[in-house]
Amino acid sequence: MPLNSGYDQVMNESIDQFRLEARSWLEENCPDDVRKPGFIPWGSHKIKLEDDVQLWLDRMAEKGWTVPTWPKAYGGAGLSKAQYMVVQEEMRRIGARPALTGRGVNYIGPTVLEFGSDDQKAKWLPRFARGDGGWCMGYSEPAAGSDLANLQLRCVDEGDIFRLNGMKIWTSDGIYGDWIFCLVRTDPDKPKHEGISLVLVNMDQPGVRVRPIQLISGNSPFCETFFEDAIADKDDLIGPRNQGWAVGKRLLQYERSVHGGVNTSGAQVEQKALSLADTARTYVGEINGRLADESIRTRLLKLEMNSHAYRLTQQRVIAETQASAPALATSILKVKGAEFTKERVDVLQHVMGSQGFGWDGGSFNQKELDTNREWLSSRAVSIYGGTSEIQMNIIAKRVLGLPD
Repeated sequence: MPLNSGYDQVMNESIDQFRLEARSWLEENCPDDVRKPGFIPWGSHKIKLEDDVQLWLDRMAEKGWTVPTWPKAYGGAGLSKAQYMVVQEEMRRIGARPALTGRGVNYIGPTVLEFGSDDQKAKWLPRFARGDGGWCMGYSEPAAGSDLANLQLRCVDEGDIFRLNGMKIWTSDGIYGDWIFCLVRTDPDKPKHEGISLVLVNMDQPGVRVRPIQLISGNSPFCETFFEDAIADKDDLIGPRNQGWAVGKRLLQYERSVHGGVNTSGAQVEQKALSLADTARTYVGEINGRLADESIRTRLLKLEMNSHAYRLTQQRVIAETQASAPALATSILKVKGAEFTKERVDVLQHVMGSQGFGWDGGSFNQKELDTNREWLSSRAVSIYGGTSEIQMNIIAKRVLGLPD
C-alpha cells in the first residue's frame, strides 16, 4: 500500500463531507430566481439590484463565498483549492449564478491582498468581498495601449493628497463606477517603466468626468475618463511609490486569469445558457435524430470537444498552482479563451444563417438581434486585457524561453 494512501483517504472523506455540507447550504440559501442566467452584481452603487439578487449577494458574502479562498479576516471563507472547486461544482449543479463578480473581487482585490499594507487590507478587502462599490480599471491612455508604460496621467504629491491630471480611455463600465484603480505617473523624470504608481481614486468627485464611447455594436460599455485636478488619498497608494509597474503587471495577470477562467479569488461559475445544439435544432432541424446540416454538426462537435478540453485544462491549472493567478498559464489560456469565444459566436451566427445578421426590424427576434451585436463585440476579446499578439510574445519569452 502506498505510504500516502491513508492520507489521501482522509482527504477524500473530508472533501466528500464538505460537498454534502456545501450542497445542503446552497439548496437552502440560493433563491430560485438566481438559479438561471441573469444579472450578476459587480458592486456598483449606481445599479439597483432585484430583491433576490441582493439577498443572494448578502447570504454569500456572509458565508464568505463571494471570495471563498480569501482569509476569513478579510471577508473570505479560507477555503482550499479543492473546497473552492467543490463550491463551483455544486453551484453549477443547481444552476446558481455567481453572487458577485467584477474588478473588485477579481482584479484589485487580490492585488491588495498581495501588495497592500495591513491597514489597506483591513480597509478594502471586506468592502470588495461584500460588493461595496463598483470598480473600474484606469490603465490605457490615448498614447499608452499595448505600450502601457508610456502612460502620462500626472499624479503630484501635495502633502496629504495626490492631485491627478490627465485622462484614461477604454474604461469599462465607467458611467457606473464608484472607484477606479489607476496607473499614474508619479515621477516624470525617471525612465518610463519607473516613476509609475498604482493609486485608488474615488470617481464620485468634481475632478473626475466620464464620457461614453459609442461602439460598432451599438453599446457603450467603454468610456473616456478625464481627471481634472482630481484628488486621491495618499493612504490609497498600493505598493511603493514609483514602483507601480510591477504591481500593475501583477494585476494584469489577475485580469488575464479571469479571462482564462483560472482565477480563484471570486466565483468563476459559468451561467447555464441554451446550448448551441438546441439552437441548431431550432434553425437547422433534424433528420433521424441528427442535425440536418452535416457541416454544422461537424463544427459543433469540434467546438464542444475543444471547449471540454479547455475546461479540463482550467481545472488542472487551478489544482496544480499555489498562486491565485498562475503567471505562465494566464497568457496561454487568455489566448485560447479568446479564440473559443469568437468561434462560439461564429458558429452561432452560422447556425442562424441570415437571421443571425439582423440589426433591427420585425423580421428578427431579440435573440437574433443580440447575436449580431454579440458577434461584433466578440472581436474585442482578443484585444482587451492584453492583445493576443502581446500574450504570444509573453509565451514565447517566458514559457518557451525564445530570445527577443
